[in-house]
Amino acid sequence: MPILSSEYRPPLYFRQGHISTIYSGLFRKVANLTQERERIELPDGDFLDLDWSYSKNKSQKVAILLHGLEGNGQRPYITGSAKTFNANNIDSCAVNFRGCSGETNRLFRSYHSGATEDLDAVVKHIISLSTYDEIYIKGVSLGGNLALKFAGEDRQIPEQVKAIIGISVPCDLHSSLKELLKLKNFAYAKRFKKHLVTKLRLKLPLFPDEISIDDIKKIGTLKDFDDIYTSRAHGFKDALDYYKKCSCLPFLSNIKIPSLILNATNDSFLGPECYPFKESEENEHLFLETPKFGGHVGFFDYGNQYYSEKRTIKFLEEVL
Repeated sequence: MPILSSEYRPPLYFRQGHISTIYSGLFRKVANLTQERERIELPDGDFLDLDWSYSKNKSQKVAILLHGLEGNGQRPYITGSAKTFNANNIDSCAVNFRGCSGETNRLFRSYHSGATEDLDAVVKHIISLSTYDEIYIKGVSLGGNLALKFAGEDRQIPEQVKAIIGISVPCDLHSSLKELLKLKNFAYAKRFKKHLVTKLRLKLPLFPDEISIDDIKKIGTLKDFDDIYTSRAHGFKDALDYYKKCSCLPFLSNIKIPSLILNATNDSFLGPECYPFKESEENEHLFLETPKFGGHVGFFDYGNQYYSEKRTIKFLEEVL
């Protein structure tokens, strides 16, 4: 599919990538959204908390929303998306990944960029409700990688799943990591690591045979975290093995349902490999839009409805 041209033109002061990223992550507020929480049990004995919001009229359409690294169902990029979907007569189900709903999950493992088994469990749960004819999956950052990997894996995608949308997607995890470890992203990487390590410390008394305080003291970078915890807890050899096996990039050619990737070219989190031009050109189902502006999940627009949220609805209208 030809690469999509972009109509996104934010106000002048939001054309700087870091400004749009920081404002959207720390200062944006989304009001007047009511969410109802549901807990589902997973086959391995763990749980996921889902935050539902509903359109005014009864809907047979639902959007599954997947947050990014150390996010949750209340982050503005999730609630803003939910509110936009609801306004367009689409219910929303915001997934809180394991350990991200305000309560430590039960197992030593947690979530990661390629844990599509958890997304599969959510999809099957929603289908079991016998309420929805159409399911859309929208993932942001880590959640976008997860959604696209899910769509491209060797599985039978349920007929109810009609489209995938990925926003600010680190399609190649190692490429993204290398960008995050650069000086330009020092503050972001430090913040991510702080949150990850804080959660890991909560597991110390629960799993003394799996992790030690000495292990945690060795975590100096995000790659160290993936070497010491992510890979060990989820069955990978090391961080590089995790990045290789869980990046969505190798799976994009297999996608057979309409899928949109919206990655800004001034996103400081994304390396060159995170812009899959070749894969999009060779797959009629894969649409790639790379606006000049937007930073990382920072597609500011007037009226507090972001371009990424408007573009999602327009994409669904175009392809469905």
